[in-house]
Amino acid sequence: MEAVSSISFSRLMRWYIIVIALLILTTITTVSGVYLFAGKQTFQHVVSFFQYFIQEEFFNYLLVGIVAQLIDGSLGMAYGVSSTSFLISTGVSPATASASVHIAEVFTSGISGISHWKFGNIDRNMFKKLVIPGAIGAALGAYFLTSFDGDLIKPYISVYLLIMGFIILAKAARKTVAFKNYRHMRKLALLGGFIDASGGGGWGPVVTTTLIGSGKNQKRTIGTVNAVEFLVALTASGIFTLFIGINSWLVIAGLIVGGAIAAPIGAYVCHKINVRAAMSVIGLLIIFLSIRTILKSVGIL
Repeated sequence: MEAVSSISFSRLMRWYIIVIALLILTTITTVSGVYLFAGKQTFQHVVSFFQYFIQEEFFNYLLVGIVAQLIDGSLGMAYGVSSTSFLISTGVSPATASASVHIAEVFTSGISGISHWKFGNIDRNMFKKLVIPGAIGAALGAYFLTSFDGDLIKPYISVYLLIMGFIILAKAARKTVAFKNYRHMRKLALLGGFIDASGGGGWGPVVTTTLIGSGKNQKRTIGTVNAVEFLVALTASGIFTLFIGINSWLVIAGLIVGGAIAAPIGAYVCHKINVRAAMSVIGLLIIFLSIRTILKSVGIL
């Protein structure tokens, strides 16, 4: 057992170094390229750009990105819910927080998905069934949110998730966890994508919770749902950018960097965590978040 753990930890460290190196290289190349093409060819302009991000607010958002991605990468849910909640608590407006989270999620979910793939947490058949309906649902949900109030459906979804949370806890309490097929995966992905984009989050809670609650393998479900989330977030952010525009780049940058730092660790934790223990944590997390959303919707919180 020690040899296996040592090999896995070495893989984590190698992949961690690659991710950070790619993040740094991409950032420097992108910023330098933008300034060169814009005609601002002096080195001082590039330095000034980086100085804009090296301030207290950026590191606050970076910390939010780390915590949110650790939760999402290891438990397969709650990136949008946790990061949006944390951002609002720091003074960021709800609209800015939601748009920023979706754009940052394109990068963090991409890195997280690749990390899960490196640790063998991806189910290819599940990925194929989830990816297209999930993207379609995200496009419809993002368009819906530009015209209607997505908060209207949150209480109903929270009641559903509350029930699923108790189902997961009940399954985790059994001596053995049975894995089986789930027949409505495409419909679930369509619903999850729609809820995620229209409600400011929910892809992981809806899809991961339902699949694990039905008996799907916990590790592969978390890894696959994280990987599919890349295209879901990409689709939603594209619609948001088209209709409302984006200007909260300091928030987005902090979330991206923090998420990139935490993504390999989250995938590693998911790969190592005990199935029954993970299901118990997931169930409790979903119950807590669902009750919180319900109480907020009726004005108690």
